[in-house]
Amino acid sequence: MKLSGSTRITLRAVALLYLFGLLVVPIVIILFRTFENGIGAFVESISTPAAISALNLSLLIVAIVVPVNVVFGIVTALALVRGRFPGRGLVQAVVDLPFAVSPIVVGVSLILLWGANGWFGGLESLGFKVIFGLPGMVIATLFVTLPFVVREVEPVLHEIGEEQEQAAATLGASRWQTFWLITLPAIRWGLTYGVVLTVARSLGEFGAVIMVSSGFPGVSQTLTLLVHSRYIDDHNTFGAYSAATLLMGIALITLLLMTLLDRKRSTT
Repeated sequence: MKLSGSTRITLRAVALLYLFGLLVVPIVIILFRTFENGIGAFVESISTPAAISALNLSLLIVAIVVPVNVVFGIVTALALVRGRFPGRGLVQAVVDLPFAVSPIVVGVSLILLWGANGWFGGLESLGFKVIFGLPGMVIATLFVTLPFVVREVEPVLHEIGEEQEQAAATLGASRWQTFWLITLPAIRWGLTYGVVLTVARSLGEFGAVIMVSSGFPGVSQTLTLLVHSRYIDDHNTFGAYSAATLLMGIALITLLLMTLLDRKRSTT
């Protein structure tokens, strides 16, 4: 369908206006509120023990979640693309489940499973605390980030096919050698893109994490929970805006990295 010049201009104007109202205005307001008292006040606000602890905990969760998702994502993608087994459709549905289920529901489900009165609540009596501790926050984040690596690696595996892997096997390469020398280099950009998406979602996750976290500063409070605590509980709007700006800065770095990787992937 061909559109007239005036129609195209109108559609572009509507899209830009929508994005401006939805994204640009809130970001400008947050930045204005953050730096209206000067950069020194901002640095002081994000340098408190609670803020530093929240940043460290967020990065720790990312450091745990990313390697686990990389291993699981590659194995699952290989199984779905290269394998033919009963229940393959069910596995596909499970991988996409985090896209459909609310993070709050995920948090409630984890409490029912790992809470004191849950199915696996007996572990708490053995000294292994899941809910309201780091393990619960990691599990919640793992669930919501489950699809990213799988869905980025899977189409790459479809695209490269099996010819090179079969040729390597014919020449006597073991499965591990084939994966390391043939498969992994071929999927590296899809894998890297999935890792970046996983990092971004892990840093910004709120709904599932708040359900399984005690929220105590310095104990189990991530950056997103710090923003919520400062704004809702402490009525410290400036501190909330400062923490949000810090989180937004990390997200912006992640977005820029993702854009650079996407451009490089498209040129290789």
